[in-house]
This record gives sequence, C-alpha cells and structure tokens, in this order.
Amino acid sequence: MVTYYGTTAGGEANGDGTVFKITPSGTLTTLYNFCSQSGCADGSEPEGALIQATDGDLYGTTAAGGPNNQGTVFKITPCGTLTTLHTFCSQGYPCTDGADPEGALVQATDGNFYGTTIVGGAYNPGAGTIFQITPAGTLTTLYDFCSQTLCTDGAKPWAGLVQATNGTFYGTAEYGGTGGVYHDLGTIFSLSVGLGPFVKTLPACGEVGSPVKILGTNLTGATSVTFNGTPATFTVVRPSEITTTVPVGATTGTVQVVTPSGTLSSNAPFRVLP
Repeated sequence: MVTYYGTTAGGEANGDGTVFKITPSGTLTTLYNFCSQSGCADGSEPEGALIQATDGDLYGTTAAGGPNNQGTVFKITPCGTLTTLHTFCSQGYPCTDGADPEGALVQATDGNFYGTTIVGGAYNPGAGTIFQITPAGTLTTLYDFCSQTLCTDGAKPWAGLVQATNGTFYGTAEYGGTGGVYHDLGTIFSLSVGLGPFVKTLPACGEVGSPVKILGTNLTGATSVTFNGTPATFTVVRPSEITTTVPVGATTGTVQVVTPSGTLSSNAPFRVLP
C-alpha cells in the first residue's frame, strides 16, 4: 500500500511539531511528537520535508530544539522510532557548525546527506552553512556563507540543496550577492564536492513495457541502456534525455547508460512492478 510521510512544524501533544503518515484515502497516523524529551533534546519545529533514504528510513531536520535550541538532524523509521543524529551549535556560540536548518536534506550519490543552515558559520554568525552528514551522524561543514567581502557569495540559504545529474549541488541564498548582505538580492549558487555524474529515471518504478525517461548529462552517442543488466531499446531525444521502456525480463536494480565518456548509473534503483 502506498503511504505518504510528512511533518508539521507545530501542534499535537507538545505543540512542537510531528512526523505523520497518511494513506491516499486520508487515514492519518502521528508517528512522533517532537519535544517529547526533556528540554526538547529531540528537536522541535520540523519545517523541512522528509526524504526516504536508501536504507528505508526517513531523514529530516528540525529548525529548533536540541540541547542548544538551534535545531537537529534526525532519522525516523517508518514505524516511528526516532534517532537524533546531530544537534547544531554543538561547539557553542557562534555556532560554527551552523544553526537553524529549515530546508530538507538530500541524499547524494555517495550515500551521505547534504543540507543547509540559515544562520551560524565561521565568518558571520548570521550567514549560514552548507553541511554534509553521514547516515551515522558525523557532520562536516563544507562551506561558510559570507566568506567573501560584503557577502557576495550570499547569506541565509533557506531552501536546502538539489543534486543535478552532473554531480554538482545547487541552491539559493536569500541575502547577499553583489549588493551586499544588507540588500535583499540573494544568490543562486553551486557547490562541487567531487561527485561524478549519474542518471535519473522518471518515474522511479514501473511495469514491464511502461515508458521511462532517463535524465542525465552528455547522453548523446549512448550505445547501451540496461535495467539491472537487462538490455532495453532506447532513443536519445536530446543530450540530457533518453526515452525507453522497461524491457521483458528486467528486475529491480540499477539502470546503466553506456556513453562515449563512460558508464553512468542511476542514483537510485529502478523498481520493477509485478
């Protein structure tokens, strides 16, 4: 059965937000009430969306709560068992590891999670950071905003990150840019951490014979498309898109595209439906 998962930033038993699941017919179940632990050590106000990781668990952030009331990164099982992976401002003021993560996480092709905080950081306590966190909870700050004069690199990245099929992360900052931090101009930025290109399937699942789009970078000249090793017929529509169908005999697994520059694998397994 299909089930949807989400968060509320307030309400329920403690008034500090929840994780819930809901069926397509509208049956809602509250899986977790934040601020259930003393001092809201488990976090409060989860404003960003959840993502389901490759391990099947759901990962997210809270904008507040934790021992320092500067937000957390957490994971929760589909049955409602919550684990706090990181509490921000863990090194004390000025919160060099960041604070107040309001956007969703993204799980990249290396299996780690990437996200942003809207305040904290090494250069300007109010400018924010980009961070990486492992599934086990080891956090690394990758970038501190306002590291350039007058914050021309931006400040306060609210909305999190996306990973494009070239392997690079992209995002936005509300403030900063060529007008300086005190002007509401903002920036669009990219960040490379050395991850390679990949392909993405739309949709992520389908029956044998159903149409599938494969999105990527530099797909012109592709010579092979396979679904978990089973060859498929395909058409290169444009350098960023291939159209195909799920071949007979395909099983759930990685989609691969062989191009003149190398073999590209899907960032998530394609699930073949019965």
